[in-house]
Amino acid sequence: MGLFSKIKDGLKKTRESMSASVSAMLNSFTKIDESLFEELEELLIMGDVGITTAEHICEELRRQVKAQGITDPDAVYDLLRSIVADMLRGGEALKIETKPSVILVIGVNGVGKTTTIGKLAALLEKQGKKVILGAADTFRAAAIEQLEVWAERSGAELVKQTQGSDPASVVFDSIAAAKSRGADVVICDTAGRLHNKKNLMEELAKINRVVEREAPDSDREVLLVLDAATGQNAVNQAREFQATADITGIVLTKLDGTPKGGVILSIREELGLPVKFIGVGEQVDDLQEFDAEQFAKALFERREESDGTDPSDT
Repeated sequence: MGLFSKIKDGLKKTRESMSASVSAMLNSFTKIDESLFEELEELLIMGDVGITTAEHICEELRRQVKAQGITDPDAVYDLLRSIVADMLRGGEALKIETKPSVILVIGVNGVGKTTTIGKLAALLEKQGKKVILGAADTFRAAAIEQLEVWAERSGAELVKQTQGSDPASVVFDSIAAAKSRGADVVICDTAGRLHNKKNLMEELAKINRVVEREAPDSDREVLLVLDAATGQNAVNQAREFQATADITGIVLTKLDGTPKGGVILSIREELGLPVKFIGVGEQVDDLQEFDAEQFAKALFERREESDGTDPSDT
């Protein structure tokens, strides 16, 4: 299955929920007027795009419709797809050019954080990179055990300590292992809690000090994993984590199981955080590098397009 097909299948529930409603609404109009924009805004909000983001999209639609002299409601659909792609574009690529590079992965328990780390390790190993996994989410024994399984599956090496160990100490050991073994990337599983912001801030600050001291010249990514199925709650989670961590990007998981994929627009628009990966299935290769064009195309796919063969699906 090609990249576009995976994204398209992963967005099926969101597309059937939001995009189909938008298409049907536009088909019911014979002209573009304020009622059309009001109904569109309501549908976007119902699709978990969020009020602020829905308003922004409709404002941009009004501007472009007027500037281009568009009168056919059917043309609004393609314009909407273009605006969504523009909103989501930028900052998608991981910056991991140094050896080693460090990726810290955070997120509350249950969002698929450890699984995401395993899939990311498999993706990077497939690209020819040597990966070290650091089991620094030490407060949950199952996280260490899960990471062990994923290390075996992906071919990555694992650095761990006992449950309850200092997470910063695990990060220290992981960076040391990467240096001694010539690894390209260190991925550390950490910060699985949000209920005590003070402890979270202290833990992340300590980890960051270790990274600064032990790998001062290394590229660093801080990825926040969010569950798309939680809708606008994912935006609230991101806002909380953003207040305590220097997040560089988002991984949005479980898109295939929810109609709430529109939340990705809120995350990008309201928080200014780029989406770097999306999870569109359970298989190891279902963690996909985010592509704004392909995402917008899969989200707002016309029925006639779905009947044909997409040239990008190779």
